[in-house]
Amino acid sequence: MKTIRKIMAAVDLSEYSKAVLEYAGSLAEMTKGDIVIVNVINNRDIETLQKAAMGIKGFSVKEWVERQKEERLRSIQGFIEEMNLGNLPIKTVFREGVPFRELLKAVEEEGPDLIVMGIKGRGNVAGVLSGSTAERVCQRCLVPILSVRKE
Repeated sequence: MKTIRKIMAAVDLSEYSKAVLEYAGSLAEMTKGDIVIVNVINNRDIETLQKAAMGIKGFSVKEWVERQKEERLRSIQGFIEEMNLGNLPIKTVFREGVPFRELLKAVEEEGPDLIVMGIKGRGNVAGVLSGSTAERVCQRCLVPILSVRKE
């Protein structure tokens, strides 16, 4: 079995995110590894705002994205403090685009040995029709994936 030195935690700040970070943190402590937290700002949200903001003076989608990154970083840092993971080497990466594609690109760029991500149930119609982000990552990723379900 390959040694796990770098763990990528796919965090979308949903109800699964805390469990994802708990598992990633536990594994990193056991293996003395690093954690790369990846959060993707969905391109669908950015495009919707661009359309909605057309003609609205003073609104900048670019500034909105930057505020999102700041708010998300604060939330992630809160999780890290709450779970006492501050002693671990942690890098946080923000990406913009289609979530499964951006996660796969992050895998290529960051070179993790393992990905930890939440697997949501198939309760929503959109997921049934097009497949979830986790499903698509699982189908295409060459790195082992640990799926975390909410208790």
